[in-house]
Amino acid sequence: MQEDFERQLSELKSKVEALAAGQPENKLSMIVFSGDLDKALAAFVIATGAVAMGLEVVMFFTFWGTPLLRDKLKKVGGKDLMGTMFGTMLPKGTGQVKLSKMNMAGMGTAMMKSLMKKKNVASLDQMLEMAGELGVKIFVCEMSMDLMGFKREEMISYPDLTYCGVAKFLEEAMHSKIQLFI
Repeated sequence: MQEDFERQLSELKSKVEALAAGQPENKLSMIVFSGDLDKALAAFVIATGAVAMGLEVVMFFTFWGTPLLRDKLKKVGGKDLMGTMFGTMLPKGTGQVKLSKMNMAGMGTAMMKSLMKKKNVASLDQMLEMAGELGVKIFVCEMSMDLMGFKREEMISYPDLTYCGVAKFLEEAMHSKIQLFI
C-alpha cells in the first residue's frame, strides 16, 4: 500500500511538473505586418506598455512592417532592379510613414504628427528609441527583407535586433501569454 501511494505521488508530481513546464511565459509576441503610422504607433504603445507591466516583448517585423526599420541615413548599393524599386517606393524609416486612413495626400499624416506633438504624444522615432531602452526585442523577417531587396546594412542600429525566419518567431509566440497581429 505504501509503495502504491509513493508511485501515485510520483506520477502526480510528474504531471504537475509537466503542466508547469507547459505554462506560457510572461511574454507578449507581436507580428508587425503594417507599415502605417497609426498601426506602428499602436504596436509600440502596446509593446512599451507591456514591458512597463513586467512582460517580455518580442516584435516580429514582416512584409510592410520591415521598411520601418530601414535607417534613413544609410545608403546601400549592389541591389538588383526589384530591390532598387522597392527601396525607392517604400518608406525609409519611421519618418516617412503615412496614416492608414485619412492620409489625404499627406495632409492627414502631417495633422496627426502636429496633434501628437501638441498633446505630448511620443513620435514613432521616440517610441522606437524607448522600446530599445526598455528591452523590447525586435525580430526582422529575413524572407521579407529578401523579397523587398533590403540588406542588413541598411537597417537601423537597435540594441536587440535579430534577423530570423518565422520559425524563430513562432518559437517565441508558442510560449507567450499574449500574441498579437498588427
